[in-house]
Amino acid sequence: MLENIGMGLALALSPLNIVIACVGVFLGILFGALPGFTATMAIAVLIPVTYGMDPTQALTLLIAVYVGCMYGDAIPAILLHTPGTPGAAATVIDGFEMTKKGRAHEAMIEAVVSSFWGAMFGVMILFLVAPPLARFSVRFGPLETFMLAIFGLTVIASLGSKNMIKALISGVLGLLIGTVGMDRLVGFERYTFGVIYFQTGFQLVPVLIGLFSISQIFVMVSSTKTTIVESSLLNSVKGGAFRLRDLVRYPRTYLRSSIIGTIIGIIPGPGGNIASFIGYNEARRASKDQAEFGKGCREGVAGPEAANSAITGGALVPMLSLGIPSNSVTAVLLGGLMIHGLIPGNELFTTRGNIIYGIFFGIVIANFFKLFIGLTFAKYFAIVAKAPTNVLSVVITMMCVLGAFAIANSMIDIFVMLAFGVIGYLMRRYGFDVAPMVLGMILGPIGEAGLMRGVQIYRGLEPALLMIFQKPICLILLGLAIISLTMPLWRARQERKKAAAQQNQ
Repeated sequence: MLENIGMGLALALSPLNIVIACVGVFLGILFGALPGFTATMAIAVLIPVTYGMDPTQALTLLIAVYVGCMYGDAIPAILLHTPGTPGAAATVIDGFEMTKKGRAHEAMIEAVVSSFWGAMFGVMILFLVAPPLARFSVRFGPLETFMLAIFGLTVIASLGSKNMIKALISGVLGLLIGTVGMDRLVGFERYTFGVIYFQTGFQLVPVLIGLFSISQIFVMVSSTKTTIVESSLLNSVKGGAFRLRDLVRYPRTYLRSSIIGTIIGIIPGPGGNIASFIGYNEARRASKDQAEFGKGCREGVAGPEAANSAITGGALVPMLSLGIPSNSVTAVLLGGLMIHGLIPGNELFTTRGNIIYGIFFGIVIANFFKLFIGLTFAKYFAIVAKAPTNVLSVVITMMCVLGAFAIANSMIDIFVMLAFGVIGYLMRRYGFDVAPMVLGMILGPIGEAGLMRGVQIYRGLEPALLMIFQKPICLILLGLAIISLTMPLWRARQERKKAAAQQNQ
């Protein structure tokens, strides 16, 4: 292990890797600063760019983009009263109030500092927890893999807690799409309709780009707005001085919110919006200046931003060690991981240990770059929001087309991307979340392969299913799957009771 850590550190400190981490953070901040553009979209667009890189460089770039986005979404939240992603919704409360009082730069400094500490805490937990969890994964046989995929699919219930029926429909569509192609165990074609391209199934990257990126382009084009936000909102930005004490202004808040964000990141489903609001609420509850919250309190920026950024490390724990994506971003990252031949689990931390530890140290480097870039240039990123939507849509469409074509130099991949872009746009228009579809596409084939191998080993479907109830790991995963399915229903019921109680008062 120590040898892998040393080799990983050497890889991370290579000049090219350092440059890649810096570029990834810059791009992530840029995407995060554009309202409506998420880390999921940014990573989906950039996956094709990583094809010519080695796995360490590729994953460092993608995760650095993730790190940058988790801070970048605070920029429009503070300056424009427009959260870049739902994870920055709580930052708006005090961040924009500070901007209206001429303290925008102070709020920006606090956002990047708290984001830095949150992300560093998440990486530390990732470094400590992921390897032993991955070693435990070697005890997983075919049936355990099947149940693990089932547990991963229950994330759909959490992702679609607002409308579980639509989330389940989206997930089922993803499962069906994942069955297209040649069956790897039996060897017969499924749903190919005689088209040769379909024999290998849908390429993951064109589908991801279409669902997340092209669909957003359609949203922009169909909107009547000429720019993402009103440029007049940017006129209130004022400068301010940075002091060393700003790095450790609220240590208790950083630690508290980081713990909250990391735990929520590990749990499949909840996401940054829940973490940031809990982080904000706990910061206010523990603060001596509770009355100042909501009026432009600097600690009101620190709480949600630390929690939001700590999700990065927490979400990577189950993804890298068990192959369970806890949100849509890690679902796309899982696809990027597998495209480069890296399979989550014990092998990733043993035979490929130098790569994974190189990625860990790359995340640390990316966080330091984020701190530097945020302290130096943060307020200028918001100017991108002044760009006309027609210009942004053309530039991003070109990137998407080039990315889809680069996979296999095939025009068909571009058509697939456009088709899924239309599907994604229609789903978003009618209230369907595309993240469950992605989970279904990725985890469906994994679960099917595990079940089929179990059927072969135990000579029948019924004996294989009965064996699930005789294996402790399978029973634990079954229990977790039931909890994962019922928790959103329980939360929805509690919210209805709370709303009813408030109406009766």
